[in-house]
Amino acid sequence: MATFTYKARNWDGKIVTAEMDGESKEACISKLREKGYFVTSITEKKGGGGISFNLFERGISSQEVCIFARQFATMIGSGVPLVRCLTILQQQSENPTFKRVITQIRADVEGGATFSKSLEKHPRVFSELFCSLVKAGEVGGILDQILNRLADYLESSENLKSKVKGALTYPVVVFAIAGLVVVALVMFVLPQFKEIFMGMKVELPLATQILLAVSDFMVSWWFVVLPVLLGVPFLIMNFFKTKTGGRIFDTNILKMPAIGMMMRKVAVAKFTRTLGTLIASGVPILQALEVTAQTAGNVVIAEAVDKTRISIREGESIAEPLKNSNVFPPMVVQMIAVGEETGELDKMLSKIADFYDTEVDNAVKGLTSIIEPIVIVFMGIVIGGIVLAVFMPMLKLVNAAD
Repeated sequence: MATFTYKARNWDGKIVTAEMDGESKEACISKLREKGYFVTSITEKKGGGGISFNLFERGISSQEVCIFARQFATMIGSGVPLVRCLTILQQQSENPTFKRVITQIRADVEGGATFSKSLEKHPRVFSELFCSLVKAGEVGGILDQILNRLADYLESSENLKSKVKGALTYPVVVFAIAGLVVVALVMFVLPQFKEIFMGMKVELPLATQILLAVSDFMVSWWFVVLPVLLGVPFLIMNFFKTKTGGRIFDTNILKMPAIGMMMRKVAVAKFTRTLGTLIASGVPILQALEVTAQTAGNVVIAEAVDKTRISIREGESIAEPLKNSNVFPPMVVQMIAVGEETGELDKMLSKIADFYDTEVDNAVKGLTSIIEPIVIVFMGIVIGGIVLAVFMPMLKLVNAAD
């Protein structure tokens, strides 16, 4: 995603100059038109917005942003002036990159910019959701409450992310280690046995012949094989980061057994938590849905939310387009419908999010219990098969001697 600088006229005819993130110029122009802006010029900003980052700089974690929001809320709630809060947070930050970001935000605020506008200049640190909530807090005079709500949201999101990572990291690491072991056996151990096999006056089993042929190929062409083995996963990961690859990945992962169900529950939990937090903070429903779609983390879910936003703009309720998307479970749709009818949509969304957080916990435990035996059996078959192929000629020789 790139950062674009644009000039546009608003409804009052005033020229507005600002920055926004988007997939392309066309996508940014479309979003601005929906907000009632007439774009006069738009250019991609080289190097991104706000503070620039490089490979050798320490990044800013979501945990640090969460602590920033929590501490800011405490100080604002205690009556500490905004600039003084930023000064304190800047002085106590141990991350030099984050320290520079806070310093720039403080300078912008001192120069007359609002807090939310100052945050918007750093899209790589503060998401659109973060900035939208802060803006709502400024307008409503409840910035401390909003920042506490933001901290709660970020903590919940981080916990959800860590659960999914924990469930998926184990099999990936084990398969990677198994792959390295297999490559080491084929490239370094099997060539030693080949000399022994050549001295045997017995016909080698087919499995052993195939294994030795693979070993010869990998040893002779190691300068091709190793880059391919290391490069293919890298290329696949980069392909899934593209728009086309991301769509393929997001569409198919929801259809996978076990993992698909877990990812669907994660998506529902994130959707309801995000939308509920935005609505409870006073963000207009159309803007809340737009931000929720952008932070969905899954193209399929994002498109369903975006279609819902368009339907609401045309006068429909929230529940009906969600139902028609066939993405959200019936229980979720019904609870949202009840929330709309009772005027307590934010509370209902929060309850759904809490329920699905628990469901994700159970799904992660279930997935882990399924994956562990599968991984063990897979490793046993692969490594056991190699060992068996190596010792079969020796057993054949012993039987021939008897």
